[in-house]
Amino acid sequence: MEKQDARAAYADIIDLPHHQSETRPHMSLYDRAAQFAPFAALSGYDDMVVETARLTDSEIELSDSEIDIINDVIAEIAHLTEKGDHPTVSLTHFIPDKYKQGGSYEPFSGIVKRIDPVEKKLIFYGSDDIYDKRIPTVDIMIERIIRITLC
Repeated sequence: MEKQDARAAYADIIDLPHHQSETRPHMSLYDRAAQFAPFAALSGYDDMVVETARLTDSEIELSDSEIDIINDVIAEIAHLTEKGDHPTVSLTHFIPDKYKQGGSYEPFSGIVKRIDPVEKKLIFYGSDDIYDKRIPTVDIMIERIIRITLC
């Protein structure tokens, strides 16, 4: 059996014009592709591509002088909480990413409930109502803070 040239096999129809319906509009390429979306061969692939493209920040290593400034503010907060005060603090801290290396820097403001010297955390009330015990507290690791100020 001899192989035929594809052009020769379809010579009678190859030069005919493409059929266009006179009653229906031409379907866009986007709509034609959408017809086959439910049959994607690699389910989850699009999510994986989006996750890979998501950017994270590297954790900044502070200088000794920057660490001293943060420690001075934390010492002042400790002094105030020992006296029974609950100062309002504004800070920026690093939150590690759960899925990949790096993370993001997030601002936070809140009322300090106490400092945990063993776990090295600032513990904040969970809401503006400092007497509402139903709202969970917010814990922030002191070593992840890059900026902190008393309000």
